[in-house]
Amino acid sequence: MTRLRKLTGLLVCGYLSWAAPARADAVADWNAIAVQAIITTSVPRPGPSNILDMAIVQVAVYEAIEAIDGRFRPYHLTIPGASGSPAAAAAKAAHDVLVSRFPDRAASVDTAYHSYLSNNGLSENDPGVVVGQQAAAGILALRANDGSFPSPPPPPVTGGTDPGVWRPTISYNPGPPPSLLPLAAPWMAIVTPFTLTSPAQFRATPPPALPSDRYARDYNEVKALGALSNSTRTPEQTDLAYFWAANYLVLWNQGLRDIANAHVHNIGDSARLFALANVAFADAAITAWDSKTHYLFWRPLTAIQEGDNDGNSQTAGDPTWRPLINTPPYPDYTSGANNVTGAVTLILALFFGTNEMTFSLTTTNPLAIQQTRTYHRFSDVARDVVNVRIYEGIHFRFADTAARSQGRHVAKWAFKHFLRPVNDNDNGDDDEE
Repeated sequence: MTRLRKLTGLLVCGYLSWAAPARADAVADWNAIAVQAIITTSVPRPGPSNILDMAIVQVAVYEAIEAIDGRFRPYHLTIPGASGSPAAAAAKAAHDVLVSRFPDRAASVDTAYHSYLSNNGLSENDPGVVVGQQAAAGILALRANDGSFPSPPPPPVTGGTDPGVWRPTISYNPGPPPSLLPLAAPWMAIVTPFTLTSPAQFRATPPPALPSDRYARDYNEVKALGALSNSTRTPEQTDLAYFWAANYLVLWNQGLRDIANAHVHNIGDSARLFALANVAFADAAITAWDSKTHYLFWRPLTAIQEGDNDGNSQTAGDPTWRPLINTPPYPDYTSGANNVTGAVTLILALFFGTNEMTFSLTTTNPLAIQQTRTYHRFSDVARDVVNVRIYEGIHFRFADTAARSQGRHVAKWAFKHFLRPVNDNDNGDDDEE
């Protein structure tokens, strides 16, 4: 029996069959508050590193709620005698993490916290507040020396000029990022993961050699489909590319809130879902950065402009070639977007015990004509993101498929080893869903 069939009995019968009305809970409410604080900070995080902040928030919320609820194993902390309102505990845990990590947002987070308690009939002296405070303090202490956001920052990484080696790229289109930036947040490759044994646990195998047929095939695919001008993309493919040229932290957490509000009717289950999804998201990003910095493989923009110098007779160079969107300031291999999407979509499938669910996601990119897309399977999202990074002109297919596989490995590991039911003595297996 695979893990998904096991979960059907444990979870689906437990709460998905309960015909309660869709509603928000403290976990979803404070997830939205946390996302807003993170994206409006006056000191923006480099690259995708803000997912580390999000994962810390959700783990602290989980610890606070499960200390009271008691159905799932703690991530790190034991809080003896925990009692009170789980909603108050969640609010205080999220509040304390956000104020600690984003002091510039302290005033607005304080206001949101006091208003939340008042609007939900919760006392400032509820015993759950102390539980939330302890949970936040414990998780903040655990992550205090995890290698993130080092001060001073490490020396800039600018790659090299040899064929196949990543280097800073020029931004040709309006909008971010600026041109010729060094590698964003190189320290993410060595930051302490949330669930993995090391950042290199699921390091990808090497990318195809430049003289290979596989490299030539994927080179010519992105050259044709990913070009800004004279591309072979269809209008629908272009709009899909713009849809997914989005802020993944915002898009995915909004999606999680919508899914949880429709299908999860217990605050303990909600805390577990948001924590699992966000720690897998974070560890998938760390995994991607390990592979990116290890291989330092060049982006399509550089590869196509330098195509006559790569030693492959099947790759004609074009110094005038431009991608549909600006190339982010980090190497191609492997794709961060596909790593995190592979992780989150499999966490959702494992959590709900099925790959099939109708849900919608909304982009943050105003260039997309279709702002909201409805999916019927989690794996369909992962498939789309593999393709769109080619349509956008910023990844080779081999970087996308390797990353999707990495993200799935991360999700299976996190789900198997963390936040398990307290009475579950079976660590499961590694079967595919």
